[in-house]
Amino acid sequence: MTETQNSIKLKIASLQMVSTPVVQENLNTANRLIKAAAENGAQLVVLPEYFCLMGLKDTDKVSARETYGSGPIQEQLSSFAKENGVYLVAGTIPLKASNPHKVLNTTLVFSPDGKAIGRYDKIHLFGFQTKTEYYQESDTIEAGDEPSLLKIVIDQHEWIFGLSICYDLRFPELYRALGQVDCHLIPAAFTYTTGKDHWEILLRARAIENQCYVLASAQGGKHVNQRRTWGHSMLIDPWGDIQADLPEGEGFITGDLCKDKLNEVRSQLPALAHRKL
Repeated sequence: MTETQNSIKLKIASLQMVSTPVVQENLNTANRLIKAAAENGAQLVVLPEYFCLMGLKDTDKVSARETYGSGPIQEQLSSFAKENGVYLVAGTIPLKASNPHKVLNTTLVFSPDGKAIGRYDKIHLFGFQTKTEYYQESDTIEAGDEPSLLKIVIDQHEWIFGLSICYDLRFPELYRALGQVDCHLIPAAFTYTTGKDHWEILLRARAIENQCYVLASAQGGKHVNQRRTWGHSMLIDPWGDIQADLPEGEGFITGDLCKDKLNEVRSQLPALAHRKL
């Protein structure tokens, strides 16, 4: 697949963290990584799921929850976006839900002037159980019910992003419902157990079947609460090729979204146009 010199491009970054039970510590780490990615030329930056808190127990997130539009986590995220002049897709943060014992696991998007311009509440809630592992997000999280797109204009060019979170990745109907996008942005905290077998396959499948880029930002390592996450934050192109991959640990990857690549894949193999159902 070729790209011309005058291709319309957008440089994006995925930040990978190994978040702790201390909110401000995680926010400081996020700020440092956002700054580094921005200095590397990134115009849009994506944090991982649960970037601000990986608690010692699941209910810790309920204590940290904020009302949408106010609170120290949202205030600092707004400042990070503004200070670094980037679009910031802020992983997920805990917001107040209708149930006082639960939270909404929410992606917020901040513009380079610090304004909140996008929101998505995670729809599909993870449940997994073995003899040694138990996760049931519905114990502390209230599910969202509305798919969400993000549209931004840079240098008079529109970019359309699908917003989804972690476990959503297993539900291709969500991505079909979002329609044609330039890139799906997927903050995640996949477990090591499921990640080693399914993560890359699912990400590449979503890119190939939707003929778009996929940028996934992951938790990646051993956490204080002894949970181990898979990592492998990735940028995948519309042909399904991996453009960047960070296996484990804190850091970031960058890469370009290219309109020419999107158009070329969709014209050479117009699968989206061939849909019957």
